[in-house]
Amino acid sequence: MAKKSAKNEKTNVCRLLDQAGIPYETHFYPHGDEAVDGTTVATILNQPTERVFKTLVTRGPTSKSGCFVFVIPVAAELDLKAAARAAGQKSIEMLHVNELLGLTGYIRGGCSPVGMKKLFPTFIDQSALDQPTIMVSGGKIGIQVELSPTELAGLVKAQFAPLTAASGG
Repeated sequence: MAKKSAKNEKTNVCRLLDQAGIPYETHFYPHGDEAVDGTTVATILNQPTERVFKTLVTRGPTSKSGCFVFVIPVAAELDLKAAARAAGQKSIEMLHVNELLGLTGYIRGGCSPVGMKKLFPTFIDQSALDQPTIMVSGGKIGIQVELSPTELAGLVKAQFAPLTAASGG
C-alpha cells in the first residue's frame, strides 16, 4: 500500500536550505516502502527527466575524503571515466548501497547532495545549467526539492562538469 508524505514535513535538507536563505519548492509523491527509480519520480511529478536529478556516491582509489558525489539527470547514466576526470582520480567506483547510510546519513532513494554527514567533493552535470531549476531528493523517499542549480552548487560547493554520455562526458 502506498504511503503519503505529510505535506508539511520538513526534512534536514529543507532546514539547511532555509538556514542558507535559498529559495526552493517542496514536491511530495506517494511511495511504498521501497525507493522508486528517478524516472518514475519524474513521471509521478509530471516533470521532464532532464529537470529531475539523482545523487550518486562513489569512491576513488586515491582520495583523502574517500567519496565523491555526482548529481546527474535521472534518465542518464554516470560516465565513470568522465566522473573520474572531474574528480581528478584515475578511476572511481560506485559506493555499495549498504555503505550509503553510514557514510552519508541517507538511504537509497532518499540521498540528497544537501546535508550529508560530511561535505564530500560534489559535481553536478553541466546539463543542470540549461534548466532554471532542478529537483533533487529532499532527503527522504517521497520528497523532492526544486531549486536553482547554481544555488545548489554554491551550498554544497559543487563544480559543474560533463558527467554523462549525453553531456559530453
